[in-house]
Amino acid sequence: MSHAVVRNDRVRLKSPVFVDGLPGLGLVGKLASDHLIDQFGMTYYASIECPSLPPVAAYRGHDHDVRPAVRMYADETRDLLVLQSDVAVSPQVVSDFASCLTNFLVEHNALPLYISGLSRDETAGSTGERSLYGIATGTGARILADLDVDPPSEDGLWSGPTGATLNLARFRGITSLGLIVETDPELPDPEAACTLIERGIAPIAGIKVDVSPLRERAAEIREEKKALADRMRQPETDDSSRAESLRMYQ
Repeated sequence: MSHAVVRNDRVRLKSPVFVDGLPGLGLVGKLASDHLIDQFGMTYYASIECPSLPPVAAYRGHDHDVRPAVRMYADETRDLLVLQSDVAVSPQVVSDFASCLTNFLVEHNALPLYISGLSRDETAGSTGERSLYGIATGTGARILADLDVDPPSEDGLWSGPTGATLNLARFRGITSLGLIVETDPELPDPEAACTLIERGIAPIAGIKVDVSPLRERAAEIREEKKALADRMRQPETDDSSRAESLRMYQ
């Protein structure tokens, strides 16, 4: 069974905003979470230990320590909690993982902010504005309305581990937010991550974030993350979080 382990009990959070960084379409959540952790020098706070996750050992550059693949980082000053993951959560463990994560966030009185990419018109190229939409559970719709984040323009399904976690929040009456950003369906999309941070994460968390490094390194980042994006698209490992239109069924 999955369980969360606090690794630094000196960290004190009040009612943090939680940012999901699980790999998904366009790697938008991972790119955004990695940027936040680096930008703010966030503290390694906790880990999600799940027997069904790939048995890998993660390590950071310039650091001897071996760490688990799914980690939480905290920023006391900004009251921010960010999940960073080096692996995808397989369908076989999604329910268990969602329950573990939800219990951890409830214990910390956190406002969960889940992230998904929505396939963008492939002819649009790597430049141009990305649309951002929001859905919510509990009283979260009020937050989105106050920030002028529109709901999706058409029906859809949110799959993967964050889709399962959002559905669990709905079932339990927990307030949570789901941000859906248009993204390149084939490659990592730093511009979509910038849109996500600027129009979603930053105003919801009440923080200022410099996204210029993401934009300046866009080409380099796309190349660095391409291998992970390729793995996410393989049928046998297609367990990423994503939002998909239902228009093909209408």
